[in-house]
Amino acid sequence: MHNKKLVTLLCLMLSLVLVVAGCSQKQPSESNQPNNSSAATQSIKIGGSSTLSPIIAKSADNFTEKYKTWNKVDPQLPEEPIVIFVSTGGSGFGVKSAIDGTFDIGLVARDIKDTEKEKMPNGKIIKVGSDVLTIAVNPKNPIVRVKPDLTLEEIKNIFAGNIKTWQQLDPKLPDRPIVLAVRDLGGGASQIFDEQVMKGTPIAKEALQIPSMGALAGKVMDNVDTIGYVSSGLVNQNPDKISVLSVDGVGPTLENITSGKYKIARPLLMVTREKPQAQQQLFIDYMLSDEGRQVIEDMGYVPAAK
Repeated sequence: MHNKKLVTLLCLMLSLVLVVAGCSQKQPSESNQPNNSSAATQSIKIGGSSTLSPIIAKSADNFTEKYKTWNKVDPQLPEEPIVIFVSTGGSGFGVKSAIDGTFDIGLVARDIKDTEKEKMPNGKIIKVGSDVLTIAVNPKNPIVRVKPDLTLEEIKNIFAGNIKTWQQLDPKLPDRPIVLAVRDLGGGASQIFDEQVMKGTPIAKEALQIPSMGALAGKVMDNVDTIGYVSSGLVNQNPDKISVLSVDGVGPTLENITSGKYKIARPLLMVTREKPQAQQQLFIDYMLSDEGRQVIEDMGYVPAAK
């Protein structure tokens, strides 16, 4: 009987030890959880316009290299590494992803539609710069010398497929097919070109639908017979590989862009669904600072007015 009580006592003591051990094992994971959560909340996810994303990526690199941790930007923030993810996908994707929360900040190179604004009533729309769409050709195309200025109507007829060869445009040009390169419907450039040039007239079915502005510029550089609407920033980055044509006698010079004389223009925007969090607002402020504006200018675009 004495032995039976002793065994029972030992079992109770062993159970107590196991319970205490179990509690002590849970404590580290609970104390680590806030740190993981805190680290995750410090990162910023940004994406959208293929024109604006390289500007933001370069600025994010500069911002991260300068400050490294958030507390060095603002002492009230935690000492967490600055992590900014930047991706592309087009302006439509940028707005949609900002609205559904995939991105903290969407990048858009066109005006925001009223239907989109309705889905982010508490959000912000920040203009960081402007871009123009140039009518771009390969420098080896004889149009650069023969007919360097096109009317808006001629451009419309070219992209509608009504003018199919260079010789149809001008008898002095070669009898070769015109190769059309345009942005796909997800790009902000396609909307701007439709509104300001095509005015509802459909783009020719044979036009090459290009998924990014960089790839569109590449088509112009690679094929002597290609014509496309290319962002002014990419033209400025490739001055010897892309030539631009005037539109109704007005060239896409910085003076004409700034004054508004050159009409095929679009805004470069950062958008949020809600009021930006502290870290997001600090990066937005950086984009509007002299340092951010310098990146925009260095990449061939026009910074927003102060």
